[in-house]
Amino acid sequence: MGTLVNALAVLGGGALGLVLKKGLREGLQKTIMQALGVCVLFIGLSGTLEGMLSIKGQEATFSGSMMAVISLVVGALLGNVLRIEEGLEKISEALKNRFAKSGDTGFSEGFLTASVTICIGAMAVVGAINDGINQDPTMLYTKAILDGVLLLILASTFGVGTLFSVIPLVIIQGSITCLAKVIEPVLTAGMLTNIAIVGNMLIFCIGINLLEIPGLKLKIAGMLPAIVVAILYAMFF
Repeated sequence: MGTLVNALAVLGGGALGLVLKKGLREGLQKTIMQALGVCVLFIGLSGTLEGMLSIKGQEATFSGSMMAVISLVVGALLGNVLRIEEGLEKISEALKNRFAKSGDTGFSEGFLTASVTICIGAMAVVGAINDGINQDPTMLYTKAILDGVLLLILASTFGVGTLFSVIPLVIIQGSITCLAKVIEPVLTAGMLTNIAIVGNMLIFCIGINLLEIPGLKLKIAGMLPAIVVAILYAMFF
């Protein structure tokens, strides 16, 4: 139920964003996207620090730095070998050719940006697990509200391509929920912490891309295996 509500919120927010897009000037769309980029940067940064920073008495300590470095570097190498970025771009182009209007230049970027943003992060994983194990979709309901607002803004900037992010959302979160009982025995607090840290680092990277800094475009989809590496790291270290 949590993933279903999440998917409906994505479609609803995206549809409203498409309506608003018609009344926004191009310059205003760019300003909104940059503002969203700043917000996403701080969301990713705060989530990363929450996982890495701990307070003991009056002393602050950081942990997980080495895990993050290894996960992102190895994950990026795996993503390059598996050509994940290219694969997602082909899927995006196929959807664009089938559903987009001619001249819709933001379709592919909107699909990729929205998909990565709503499908990674601690809320997506932990919420789906809670829904499957404890039949508690509360966290996914909260995520649904956030995703609905996010899709409203993304759709008003990138267009209809953002709505198709509902496909990977349903596949990924739905699969985690259905398999939650199976993975519960091997799931540890360390794994969830690592997922939160690396996932929020990738969200931070999305914020950088949304700012459209000249000469700087991070291939975030190619880094997605970093989350798997973070899980394996918790198993062996």
